Amino acid sequence: MNPAILVIGNVNVDFILGPVTPWPRPGTETIFPQSELRIGGAAGNSALTLQALGARFRILCNMGDDIFGRWLIDSFKPDSRRWPIAPTPTTASACLAHPNGERTFLTSHGHLAVTSARDVVTLLPKRARKGDIALLCGGFLSPVLLDSYDELIAILAERGFAIALDTGWPSGGWTPAQRRHVRRWIGKCDHVLLNEIESDGLSGKRNVSGAGQWILQHTRAGAAVVIKRGPLGALAWQDGVHANIPAPRVKVVDTTGAGDVFNAGYLFARSKGLGLKASVAAGVRIASRVIATSPRRYGASIPRKSN
Repeated sequence: MNPAILVIGNVNVDFILGPVTPWPRPGTETIFPQSELRIGGAAGNSALTLQALGARFRILCNMGDDIFGRWLIDSFKPDSRRWPIAPTPTTASACLAHPNGERTFLTSHGHLAVTSARDVVTLLPKRARKGDIALLCGGFLSPVLLDSYDELIAILAERGFAIALDTGWPSGGWTPAQRRHVRRWIGKCDHVLLNEIESDGLSGKRNVSGAGQWILQHTRAGAAVVIKRGPLGALAWQDGVHANIPAPRVKVVDTTGAGDVFNAGYLFARSKGLGLKASVAAGVRIASRVIATSPRRYGASIPRKSN
């Protein structure tokens, strides 16, 4: 049986509107040419990618008790039937699209505010199979879960999972306390997956290479550090190997969740035995395809082996 990827984090609803320019004035009404209601959140975006790629995966999360929660559960059956239901509305994001492809998110607390480590551990297998990977993502949107990250990471390691971490951007910025917490977490992870501004904020460095080396110095032996750079592709380091994978030039349609799509492509490739460079290339290729299509098309396959 092929290895599985467990996605632990935020699955919520995204309502996309746009493009918008300039920013609407308070008290006015703005008509947008496009709108779309879809599954969102870091975990949701990664899971949709894994689903499209035919990967073995499971989402470990809770859900809100409303029509949106039932819709999200229906989208990921059968495993989603076991998701704990919180007595709150489902978290929703209003995403305003801008002409340059960037997005502004307005997000409610909802069920993510009460997601706990217990919700996750209840769904966690007692033991990992060979090659299984657990992806922790979107943690800063779930403060109760985040407070238990040390415990959760320890449980994942004890049960034999390789651990991948994408912190996202902390809503309060990179305070000294946040940096201490994340530095401790990355020291116990096998894959650290950040974007360029996150790596700069965490490391305090002014350039991407310096940030990558700083993060690498704080990881465990053999860990991979990947920095996602949007239209510039991605950089990565592991065991003395350095990868610099450029992104193909595409006409950008929608960048929402591009980093989450990359994570899924990269981790699926790693779970199939590909090396650092081939896995980063897979993530870049799939993310580039996704941001250039609407409705989204993933249009990429992962080879079985790589030297």
